[in-house]
Amino acid sequence: MKKTYRKKTEKEIKTLFKRKLNIAVVVAMVFTLVLSGCAGTETSGSENQGETASQTAADLSVYENGDLFITPQELNEKLGDPNVIIFDANKPDAYEKGHIPGAIGVGFHSFSKVDGKPGDPLWGTTLDKEELRAKLESYGVTNDKLVVFYSDVLPGPGPDGRNVWQMRMAGLDNVKLLYGGLPKWKELGYEVTKDASPEPVASEGLELSDFDESYRATKEYIHENLENTVIIDVRTDGEFKGSQKAGEARGGHITGSKHLLWSSILNEDATPKSPEEIKSIMAELGVTPEDDFVVY
Repeated sequence: MKKTYRKKTEKEIKTLFKRKLNIAVVVAMVFTLVLSGCAGTETSGSENQGETASQTAADLSVYENGDLFITPQELNEKLGDPNVIIFDANKPDAYEKGHIPGAIGVGFHSFSKVDGKPGDPLWGTTLDKEELRAKLESYGVTNDKLVVFYSDVLPGPGPDGRNVWQMRMAGLDNVKLLYGGLPKWKELGYEVTKDASPEPVASEGLELSDFDESYRATKEYIHENLENTVIIDVRTDGEFKGSQKAGEARGGHITGSKHLLWSSILNEDATPKSPEEIKSIMAELGVTPEDDFVVY
């Protein structure tokens, strides 16, 4: 069986990336969130933040797929570049409180089907290929421009990570996730603004691949492989035990799944923990980098 790492949403269980020990990227991509709080065009936090915070960019090569990230330092150097598109995946009210200059607010479900309500067939799943192409072109996305997503990370539920996952599934390798999201950006003293971003100029000719099915697993796949696939529920303990406060159509968890709160593999500054720490955490669940496992 292929060794794949997967993530699900409602009726569709989503895969992220099929390379070994990519759980750091899984959580950093899929479970990040939506609050922001700065006034005007300014640096966030104390005036001395930029002086006291480390300006040394993280060494992303320690991660198996570190090229999925872009560091705040790298992105800061590219602000204003017409060949860079920045998407803020926070909710609209959070975006209005403060965002990276030039970022376009897209929220959680801009690239997903949301007809009906959570639990309805196909609700929350990725737009079909042609719909996704049209939506991305409306924002000016091309195959050559660098595309960066970010959010507030730590409160959850992962809009920027989900969006990057959707783009990568469609073959867009020019899409990256901001390392540490908006919290790390602010910690380094970089600029945030309330100013509205210019209207995007639509593009043409964007090429998408047929969706790579190794990035996701259907509910049928999970049902058929319950006995030979480790399934990890990364929601809150309350949700694992049956709470439906987050809008779940049904309470409880997939039979046999193990619980690991999504934030367990992130540092306090919203960056992923080291590969060694993550291996240790996963080992406590009985999972090694060679194992086939599903995250939801």
